Amino acid sequence: MGVTVVDHPLARSMLTALRDRNTPPPLFRLLAKRLALVLCVEATRGVPTAPTEVDTPLAKTSGTRIAQALVAVPVLRAGLGMLEAVTELFPEVAVGYVGLERDHATFEASMYYSKLPPLEGRTALLLDPMLATGGSASAACDALAKAGAEHVTLLSVVSAPEGIARLQRSHPDVDVFTVSIDHGLDDHAYIVPGLGDFGDRLFGTL
Repeated sequence: MGVTVVDHPLARSMLTALRDRNTPPPLFRLLAKRLALVLCVEATRGVPTAPTEVDTPLAKTSGTRIAQALVAVPVLRAGLGMLEAVTELFPEVAVGYVGLERDHATFEASMYYSKLPPLEGRTALLLDPMLATGGSASAACDALAKAGAEHVTLLSVVSAPEGIARLQRSHPDVDVFTVSIDHGLDDHAYIVPGLGDFGDRLFGTL
């Protein structure tokens, strides 16, 4: 499993603003989308391409096109804050959804919803902004693998070492792109320093 920390000044600046407890939901949503754009560009750097030719207003020239279809799969509900960035960059992307809920006693994730397009021969971009215990990401990867996904790339804003380790054990073939690997988890399995509950801050349900 490859883990890439997107170490870009713009990404670090936006993450700092997302961490700030005083950042209001409208600005949080905007920053989440913009940061997801940066993550998506980096995560798709290795997507298969093919040569092509186009006619410019002056001459014919060679170019490149994306040669493999993509599927974006946000983990509900927090992953929705990253989805628009992917659909803007790749307008023809197919979109699936996975709904997972964490038990606050066991910290384990249970699935309550799954709607996925065909995944065979496509690259799946799993959108889960907080890789904490790794339970939700692992369960989502299970669902994608069962549906036929051959390659999954996880886009996560903030990750904990515990979540990365769990995903490494359960799905060693999944690549992870994140902006930060934080110190770890507290007693309630929240990422520290983290940025709080991403979904609550995204939708203003604090």
